[in-house]
Amino acid sequence: MQAFDYHKYQPVTRMAMPKRLWPNNVTNKSPRWVSVDLRDGNQALLEPMGMRQKQQMWALLVKLGFKEIEVGFPSASQPDYDFVRWLIEENQIPQDVSIQVLVPARETLIKRTFEALHGVHQAVVHLYNSTSPVQRQRVFNLDRQGITAIACQGAAWVKREADRHPQTQWTFEYSPESFSSTEMDYAVEICDAVLDVWQPTPKHPCIINLPTTVEVSTANVFADQVEYFASHISRRDSVVLSIHTHNDRGGAVASAELAMLAGAQRVEGTLFGNGERTGNMDILTMAMNLYSQGIDPALDLSNPAEIIQVYKTCTGLEVHPRHPWFGELVYTAFSGSHQDAIRKCLQQQKVNEPWQVAYLPIDPRDIGRDYQAVIRVNSQSGKGGIAFVLERDYGVMLPRWLQIEMAQVVQQKSEHDGGEVGSEQLHALFQQHFIVETPLQLQSYQLEQQGALYNITIQVADQGKTISLHGHGEGGLSAFVDAWQQHSKQRIFIENYNEHAMGMGTDAQAAAYVQLDVNGQHITGAAFDVDTMSASFKAILSALNRASLQKH
Repeated sequence: MQAFDYHKYQPVTRMAMPKRLWPNNVTNKSPRWVSVDLRDGNQALLEPMGMRQKQQMWALLVKLGFKEIEVGFPSASQPDYDFVRWLIEENQIPQDVSIQVLVPARETLIKRTFEALHGVHQAVVHLYNSTSPVQRQRVFNLDRQGITAIACQGAAWVKREADRHPQTQWTFEYSPESFSSTEMDYAVEICDAVLDVWQPTPKHPCIINLPTTVEVSTANVFADQVEYFASHISRRDSVVLSIHTHNDRGGAVASAELAMLAGAQRVEGTLFGNGERTGNMDILTMAMNLYSQGIDPALDLSNPAEIIQVYKTCTGLEVHPRHPWFGELVYTAFSGSHQDAIRKCLQQQKVNEPWQVAYLPIDPRDIGRDYQAVIRVNSQSGKGGIAFVLERDYGVMLPRWLQIEMAQVVQQKSEHDGGEVGSEQLHALFQQHFIVETPLQLQSYQLEQQGALYNITIQVADQGKTISLHGHGEGGLSAFVDAWQQHSKQRIFIENYNEHAMGMGTDAQAAAYVQLDVNGQHITGAAFDVDTMSASFKAILSALNRASLQKH
């Protein structure tokens, strides 16, 4: 038998759903978000959070706008118990926030849970027991009736303890753990039995939470299960339908999104998907997915740097640079064609129009990112990206013909050195290759117009010796070229020329770029000066200097 034997596994059996409705539904608002970072996320850490870390995470979750936060498993962990007591005794829970605690269907643990919650203004008590065939048969050795009895007894104990604390606004939540691997008729049956115990009403609903405790199918199969459950459960108007998806197949976000189409109203998850095995559903990703479709995510995600810093401090985990929306590199383009498209779109994007920029699904500035990292240059980059960085950081607006030549310089550098070419290095390469100030240096010039012609007198330093040149032409540049041709006996033509202003006010400069044909050789030069004419003459001399260097 092969070590990698796919015959050991069977596909998940799909239900017959000939009239499923969810594929035609549209999400138009955010769900009720529930953070389980302090419980599900915390229990999955190699080193669980200490009190100070829990307090820091709690403060962040409240600041982000979570109104329901699962804070622990107080009946099973003394640190969790102590944290719940700190929240209550130190008045750390805002009036519009409900804490949630998890407890299995065991009487002693339920009592301990309510002890931990004594004095809380409002809270969700989350009861669970396992329901799938493998759990029933191989873990508990019970049939459906036996498992249902556990759930109903647990529900009764929860109700009894809640009745002893009437000053608290209680909400009950039940999870048929391993729901996604449970027969759907039985999932409905056991939840109906729990509802019979709790007797929820539209004014005082309870929560039924449907977890993919282990993700075993594609997202569409989970959506079918949720729709089936939603259409068969009794007291539907008295139930808030919640989901809790895990990421074993990498589809936790997709499963949650499709489950909302199928009727889910409430979503449990964690920041950056932290949790058991491959993790929980990543609330940040799903919330930003909604935001990118023009839907209010109902969370303040505008400061990812703070979110990442607190997350890393509290969990000891890193955020992958390619993490959706918040990763360091997700708004960065190295590809030349991508860079060119981004640059052109940003130039045309108007302030008050819908966002339409190629390769950027949202404006990075919305979540605290500027355009400094949007385009970065390596050996895969092209002329557009290089032009973008030089214009953004230095005001250097390369014409297209010079972009092509500059791209070749950068690619050679990146391939030789390996890795990224940073902004400063990019600017240095441009100056090194296209601004050559020796041996020819402009000292002064006098330009006079006589009718349609311009006469010029130029003083140029050539290796420390001053030479005087004279020429004429239909403009300043042609007069300058004529003067040099008479002196050098070279055949020179201006093939391309561009100029632009750099900056405003007294600090303004001019930039000039010229491409010469020198005796059949194409040479480019560039220069900066206080005025356009001086910059243009220096650009011509820069090109001539480059031609002289290439001859040697």
